[in-house]
Amino acid sequence: MALLHTQFRSEALQIAVSVDVILPQEACLKGRKPPVLYLLHGLSDDHSIWLRRTSIERYADALGLAVVMPAVNRSFYADTAYGAKYWTFVSEELPRVMHGFFPLSDKRADTFVAGLSMGGYGAFKLALTLPDRFAAAASLSGALDIASIAERSANENEVWRHEKEGIFGDLDALRGSSHDLLYLAEQVARRKRQPKLFQCCGSEDFLYAANSTFRKHAKKLGLDLHYEKGPGAHEWGYWDENIQRVLAWLPLRGRK
Repeated sequence: MALLHTQFRSEALQIAVSVDVILPQEACLKGRKPPVLYLLHGLSDDHSIWLRRTSIERYADALGLAVVMPAVNRSFYADTAYGAKYWTFVSEELPRVMHGFFPLSDKRADTFVAGLSMGGYGAFKLALTLPDRFAAAASLSGALDIASIAERSANENEVWRHEKEGIFGDLDALRGSSHDLLYLAEQVARRKRQPKLFQCCGSEDFLYAANSTFRKHAKKLGLDLHYEKGPGAHEWGYWDENIQRVLAWLPLRGRK
């Protein structure tokens, strides 16, 4: 495997951005284009965290899978109300630049997204909004009922409320918007093409209730959702264990 630490100027964000990339070296040198997993970080981390806290490079090596890990700060993968276009960056510019830099498959069947916490929210947002691009998405301890989370947290923490208003705008308008995964699930359920979804959240996690809400909603809509039950908190031991389950679940073509 090759591990590349890249920096480039983002036109969408008008700043230099950092992206770590794992590439199956042998396949790329032989002219093959590997499948790709966009792997997203949580609220307090950055592009390097999956490499520092898990063995994702070793796990991907066994599968011949490329992994793209971008930094998006505390943006919730949104085109923010204060002006930073992180949704445009992650949904449009990042894939275009990565395919320009590296020999990655551009087929939907080979394109996946996953993340933890804020990144789990971002992964499902990408797949539910762009089901023609992503074959599968995984959320580990994701912030999946953003309207309820925002309502509860805004009442408890004024600093959190001001930060999220800077991202989403009016928090009372979140439900039924393009930021609301429950609404996006309803929209994708009407489409012919839908992504496969993997969801897990430990029973001791503070986001467990939000995950239960999304799971019940997705099942009611008939979405193809695999849910992993079990104990666990909002911590890296849980995520390292479950990213391995995600990789085993991914519908990789040619897997024996």
